[in-house]
Parts: sequence; structure tokens; C-alpha cells
Amino acid sequence: MNDKKKKSNHSSGLAIGMCIGLAIGAAVGAATGNIGLWLPIGLCIGLSLGLVLGHNGKDDSEDDTNDKQ
Repeated sequence: MNDKKKKSNHSSGLAIGMCIGLAIGAAVGAATGNIGLWLPIGLCIGLSLGLVLGHNGKDDSEDDTNDKQ
């Protein structure tokens, strides 16, 4: 059951990051006149940001306690 909860938190962070990245990529692409280049760059940045946002610090402490046992 905990695996499903972790997965949903991880997915929501990716979705939010993807939306933010696409918005930034579209804005920069419109400003520079090269949307085709900046949309995928923004998507990559957003997915990276989403991984950071979706990462929960409690996961690391749980892994440490399992390793000690």
C-alpha cells in the first residue's frame, strides 16, 4: 500500500514540473522565435524539476532503517 502512495506523490510532482517546464519553454520560445527548440528543453527542465519536487525526504530515512536491520 505504501508503494502506491509513493508512486502517486512521485507522479504528481512530475506532472506539475512538466507543466511548469512547458510554460517556461513556450515563453522563452515565443520570446526568441524558436518554439521548436525551447519546448523540448523546457520539458526536460520541467521533468527534472518535477523529480525534485516529487522526491520526499522520508523515503531516504526509511531506506536507511531497512538497511540497518
